Amino acid sequence: LPVLLAFSAVLGFGGAFISLLLSKWMAKSAMGVRVITEPRSEAEQWLVNTVRQQAQTAGIGMPEVGIFDSPDPNAFATGANKNNALVAVSTGLLNSMRRDEVEAVLGHEVSHVANGDMVTLTLIQGVMNTFVFFLARVIGFFVDKVLLKNERGTGPGYLITVIAAQIVLGILAGMIVAWFSRKREFRADAGGAHLAGTNSMIGALEALRRVHSPTALPEKMQAFGIRSGPPKGWQKLFMSHPPLEQRIAALNNAR
Repeated sequence: LPVLLAFSAVLGFGGAFISLLLSKWMAKSAMGVRVITEPRSEAEQWLVNTVRQQAQTAGIGMPEVGIFDSPDPNAFATGANKNNALVAVSTGLLNSMRRDEVEAVLGHEVSHVANGDMVTLTLIQGVMNTFVFFLARVIGFFVDKVLLKNERGTGPGYLITVIAAQIVLGILAGMIVAWFSRKREFRADAGGAHLAGTNSMIGALEALRRVHSPTALPEKMQAFGIRSGPPKGWQKLFMSHPPLEQRIAALNNAR
């Protein structure tokens, strides 16, 4: 069992941390992010200056700042650590929100970085991966050896049980990770309110609530965006973000 647990941990954490280390590159590639190295306009200069000021206030290194083309108002932060992050916003967000609301969205994303949310979620995902891999094989061995009386404990019953257990445990693990992610969103909203003002943060979320289109962010990046797609029924259990109404209510209650 110790060997199986160690092997499970290597696989579980290995995949999660590889994704974290490649997150900036993958995000830039998937979303076509143009990193602002030399601002081309007053708006881009304002964007860079705002992120710089918020990063200093939050006590983190200056993130890369980027823009990606999308009519969908969204933004995300990613990166392996607090001093090597990327904050990117969509053209749709810049075109549909007031500057104070954009500032609040940037504050939300900078707060994700300052809170170490990328690393925290990676650790949680690694733990979940490890236990799914480990428990599925323990259950498979038990079913094959104890219930089916196979002496080796690694017969067809083992393989079938492992596959079924991984599916069921994987679903439960996904629900746990999503629950942690939703808790983390409230904290990032509070950080955005601290950096840009509560009214601006609420205004930004209200603006997002008026948009009913699904998010343009790939599924794996939605956890670090400002919002996820609209929830449908039982899918709420797997949402990376709480409903916007709950987030707005939490900010109002914290006044």
